[in-house]
Amino acid sequence: MRVAGNIGMSVQTAATAWQAYELTGSAMPLAFIGLARFLPNLALSFIGGAVADTRDRRVIMGISQIAPLLTSVWLFGLTATGNITMTAIYLSSAIAGVAGAFQGPASQSLLPQVVGRASFQRAVTLTSSLQQFTGIFGPAAGGVIIGAFGLAPAYLLRVVLMIVGFGCLANIRVAAGSSPRGTISLALIKEGLVFIWTHRPVLGAMSLDMFAVIFASADALLPIYARDILGAGAIGFGLLTSSKAVGALVTSIVMTLLPPVVNTGRTMVITVLMFGVATIAFGFSTWLPLSLVLYALIAGIDQVSVVMRQNIIQLGTPDAFRGRVNSVNQVFVGASNQLGAVESGVVATLTSSAEVAVVSGGIACLFAAAAVIALVPTLWHHRATFDPSEAEERAGAR
Repeated sequence: MRVAGNIGMSVQTAATAWQAYELTGSAMPLAFIGLARFLPNLALSFIGGAVADTRDRRVIMGISQIAPLLTSVWLFGLTATGNITMTAIYLSSAIAGVAGAFQGPASQSLLPQVVGRASFQRAVTLTSSLQQFTGIFGPAAGGVIIGAFGLAPAYLLRVVLMIVGFGCLANIRVAAGSSPRGTISLALIKEGLVFIWTHRPVLGAMSLDMFAVIFASADALLPIYARDILGAGAIGFGLLTSSKAVGALVTSIVMTLLPPVVNTGRTMVITVLMFGVATIAFGFSTWLPLSLVLYALIAGIDQVSVVMRQNIIQLGTPDAFRGRVNSVNQVFVGASNQLGAVESGVVATLTSSAEVAVVSGGIACLFAAAAVIALVPTLWHHRATFDPSEAEERAGAR
């Protein structure tokens, strides 16, 4: 399901970004597409987490994808008939945000139900590898389709792939009796928030990732880089996005061949600092081959950070709390991606320079990482535990 869903999402994301820039010629709408998705996701994620801790997570994932499927059909029709507007693009992003508020926590919480604890780090890495593999094909396919056939077929491809994903979801099996049960309430949501606040490495990992990506993400500015700075057009836009997936995929493969990382906190901190430095270098590049290499490097560094963050959060959280904890993590990730897009768009607009936006963001990432470590020093010393009884004992002691 993830392979089909991620390819479809990558194609549609590329299509909406390119279409928005084509319609407006401005960086700000690129940022507001992400914001339109983030705000409803923020409003409903805590409820989505509680639902994931009290209902069958497979059913939640299936139901939550019905509305995005219909919006893709709608975008296809509007684009094919020449009636597409920025309002339609914003509305479709908002609907995707609502759906993601329920689909995200359920999807993240489902993996520990089907994978043993000792194999979890490799499972996360393998899952990320598949995700990045689809990220290679999706944006490249989106760029080729947009360049050769136009935008409407890109939306149609997403519809087909979502239907395939529904079929794959129907074949997922979990152990008998492992599906969550309970009653949704405000007290249930509060309990999850208290858990995160009292488990500082979990809170620190979420915060570090959020601030790093808010400042150092260049994703929202890729259409501008491809067309105006690198002179590579739609195909170059697809290649840039795909290079990110290539870097993450190669890193994921290497990580699956190596022993699980024990010093997860320290590794995450170091990779976030490297992420900021690599982003600064990318911001200065005006040559497409170098930009492709640097963007792949950024993704590889980020992939290590993602796996460390997932291990700190998932292995440090009992299953009964995972939906609610993952809902908060989703808010942090959503904030980083969407507010990062807004930050990039605002700085690029105010300075009339995408390069200034990217370089200054990389520098801000370094300062933000130092601040998080100063405030949450336990993150630096965090070590992974692969013994379930040890993890439960530590969770109960905090």
